[in-house]
Amino acid sequence: MAVTKIKPIKSTLSKALDYIENPDKTDGKMLISSFGCSYETADIEFEYTLSQALQKGNNLAFHLIQSFEPGEVDYETAHKIGKQLADAVTKGQHEYVLTTHIDKGHVHNHIIFCAVNFVDHHKYNSNKRSYYGIRNMSDKLCRDNGLSVVVPGKGSKGKSYAEYQAEKTGTSWKGKLKIAVDALIPQVSSFEELLQRLQAAGYEIKPGKYVSCRATGQERFTRLKTLGADYTEEAIRERIAGRRTKAAKAPREQRGVSLLIDIENSIKAAQSRGYEQWAKIHNLKQAAKTMNFLTEHKIEQYADLVSRIAEVAEESGQAADSLKAVEKRLADMAVLIKNVSTYQKTKPVYGAYRKARNKEKYKAEHERAIILHEAAARSLKAAGVSKLPDLAALQSEYEALQAQKEALYADYGKLKKKVREYDIVKQNIDSILQTGKQPEREKGTERG
Repeated sequence: MAVTKIKPIKSTLSKALDYIENPDKTDGKMLISSFGCSYETADIEFEYTLSQALQKGNNLAFHLIQSFEPGEVDYETAHKIGKQLADAVTKGQHEYVLTTHIDKGHVHNHIIFCAVNFVDHHKYNSNKRSYYGIRNMSDKLCRDNGLSVVVPGKGSKGKSYAEYQAEKTGTSWKGKLKIAVDALIPQVSSFEELLQRLQAAGYEIKPGKYVSCRATGQERFTRLKTLGADYTEEAIRERIAGRRTKAAKAPREQRGVSLLIDIENSIKAAQSRGYEQWAKIHNLKQAAKTMNFLTEHKIEQYADLVSRIAEVAEESGQAADSLKAVEKRLADMAVLIKNVSTYQKTKPVYGAYRKARNKEKYKAEHERAIILHEAAARSLKAAGVSKLPDLAALQSEYEALQAQKEALYADYGKLKKKVREYDIVKQNIDSILQTGKQPEREKGTERG
């Protein structure tokens, strides 16, 4: 399990970097990594990138903290996960310093990244949406590494995470009431009869401007109108009269074939006769869609389906590898372009420094430019660059790679969707085949 939080750094950037790089906290600085900069000169390199920002703002950097459950992860794994998280958040375009602190009872990562990216010099936009993206990525990395995942306390739209999950599985008060109303609408001739039937089913009805219902054991009444646009008194009356149908927009992945429902083990089906009837009709429709899918894709044998799934999965895996390779190349090129540009811009100052009679005085006056030049030179040497490449050619190649990445990303998205679709079809076929065998087993039992 890892808990994440992010906050802006508006001042004292160097102090924040010094704090996270403390050797007493990072195993003698063994647990420090950086991208797009050297951690020793990160504050100066950040400031140079910030000076080129296209947008105004007070944020110098962002400080992301990722804390793990005590005893759940070793230092090296935590640092590896932190680097994967930092790479995902910064997308190969922001300098960052990552450190793993091991001085407390729980291992935790500190990631400080520049508020401005060094590719097109736009600022990072930190908001609720970007934070939930960070949290979801952290959770995914935890799952990938066999760690537990923290359950958030509140959703972003005023609905608690527990309520959201409960409604998803049909166990929330609102979820149950919606199911009850949906099941009764085809069976009644008026809104008043629907309320009577709800009351007979155990609901306490509270009349008034907005009709409310409360189930046995429920603490507060639920107004029907809070269930959604299809559950206001006017909407329900129209639905009963047949002048309105429930606006049900299926999730994107379910617009084609969706999974059959295991009615026997469904909590919803056990709680609602109406839902059980709906689930049976749903299963019939999805079974028909599943068979149509097999026909359209000319799959006649189960072995053909298994083989096709393997082919699609391999295509998806190859597309993912190609995408990762292009993303890695883009990140490397972005750093190379940054270092070449910095080297060229600071070269006159460094050349004058080399020729200066009083080098100490000149360095004191132009220290930042000299440090930037030397840092860029070291990075270029470490990358194996002996001859300075043409900056315009590099930028042109970067743009071409960016276009290639977007095309690959689109293809990968389509293949991922196809993998999910085939997986649903196979699960449905397995369920149908298992259901078909059940009567034979029962019949054989009766003979015995």
